[in-house]
Amino acid sequence: MKTAQLTAVVAGVVVLTVSACGATASGPDRTANQKLADGKTFTLAVPTDPGSLDPAMTVLGTTRQIDAFLYDGLVTLDATGKPVASLADKWTATTTTATFTLRKGVTCADGAPLTARDVAANINFVGDPANKSPIAGVTVKPGTKAVGDDGAGTVTITSGAPDAFLLRNVGGVPIVCAKGLADRAPLAKGQQGTGMFTMTEIVPNDHYTLTRRKDYTWGPGAWQREQPGLPDQVVVRVIQNMTTTSNLLLSGEVNAGAITGQDTRRLSAQKLFHADYTLSVGELFFNQAPGRPSGDPAVRRALVQALDLAQVGKVLTSGIGVPVTGLVTGEPLACTGQSVDGKLPGFDAGAAKAALDAAGWKPGADGVRVKDGKRLALTAVYGTQLGPTAAPAAELVQQSLKGIGADLTLKGVDGPGVSRVLFDTGDWDISMVPLGLTLPSQLVPFVSGPLPPQGTNFAHIQNAQYDALTGKAASMAADAGCPSWTAAESALLERLDVVPFANTVVPTFGDNARFEISQGAIKPSSIRMYS
Repeated sequence: MKTAQLTAVVAGVVVLTVSACGATASGPDRTANQKLADGKTFTLAVPTDPGSLDPAMTVLGTTRQIDAFLYDGLVTLDATGKPVASLADKWTATTTTATFTLRKGVTCADGAPLTARDVAANINFVGDPANKSPIAGVTVKPGTKAVGDDGAGTVTITSGAPDAFLLRNVGGVPIVCAKGLADRAPLAKGQQGTGMFTMTEIVPNDHYTLTRRKDYTWGPGAWQREQPGLPDQVVVRVIQNMTTTSNLLLSGEVNAGAITGQDTRRLSAQKLFHADYTLSVGELFFNQAPGRPSGDPAVRRALVQALDLAQVGKVLTSGIGVPVTGLVTGEPLACTGQSVDGKLPGFDAGAAKAALDAAGWKPGADGVRVKDGKRLALTAVYGTQLGPTAAPAAELVQQSLKGIGADLTLKGVDGPGVSRVLFDTGDWDISMVPLGLTLPSQLVPFVSGPLPPQGTNFAHIQNAQYDALTGKAASMAADAGCPSWTAAESALLERLDVVPFANTVVPTFGDNARFEISQGAIKPSSIRMYS
């Protein structure tokens, strides 16, 4: 299988972006005394190199941010969650079928017209399990079929399985053009796009330069091509150190960057604009593959009981975390139920030791527990993109587990590295890499179904109650299924398949620029430059 690109906008977090706005903009800032400026370059800092830019073969947040400039979907959503026009200007949808009518005059980056058959081919590629797209099952159900009618300009989609959020899911798939469908190699470099910008220069691990298309007229809603303050170019700079990004924002060398931790205070003090969104940053998964200690529910419970999760979350968020109510953080929330309260065991190191004793893990001569000649030696993986708080939080987990007789090795890796560990090598026991979800249905392929390399159930979770509840919820349109989606999340927590413990509000700061955030990604059409 192609390595599933699975990790963070800011934090080694899997962020599944489906064009929903959930940002809160700041109050008066520097731009209040500035004027809109044309002909400018918008410089955006990202924490990791995006790797391949093929939009159907990634869920890496950094990659999807860059792809948002290059590839449009059929629809987007406004701040209330209402669908608005993008490549399509008309649509109808149920839980099993959807029909979209394309806007007139949409062209590809090379000037070729976008056809309904091209759009259908995009959906069919993702829906075909043979292509092993990591967004299959996330935005497009496996087995989904699409038919394009070029004469009518319509695309008719039949979902491979009931999907409560079919319109949002298939409508958000980034669309590439015919030449990219025939030969996907250029897509790795961001070519053959339908979006507002084209890729003009790539220097891996350093910067990516994009140029705005002057013929772009199909932006969201009632888009107008001639608007003051639109940038002519975008430069995406790869800057791994968050403090460096903060310094460059203050010096005016960078126009935008997502910042967490202590640096947020000094940027706010300087009255920089910021647009905020809620992000899951503290979440544990346990590898339940055969032979792994954490495949035993008793061991999982002991490991969780050994952790003061409130304190780990405090370290991770620099003390500015927000309460966790569910596994979906993308606003506007499709379902608002509370799935977390009362579902996780409290901090109790004594109970954790007793549970391991009962499970047959006895203290060894060096303090590390042993069962059947095997030491309780575990590996935890975490995303380094979180910034300076990631390592201390992981070290606190390591120290806590040592106290109950577990020998934990820490492995800090970047976005592509997390993907390799979780989906290719499988060499891990505890993942501290959260999922950033916009819809409850997006969680399904990551916690159920096929295992890597055929699927994305990286933790080898088998939870019959979750499967039954999500199957029921998927057949109900949107709001009607929310009680079942909420109960399904609780079923995961009760078995400690997933352990959410910290959310944070992530500000994306701007200097000489304003913008809106769509689920952790800057919306290209919203960027306005100031001077």
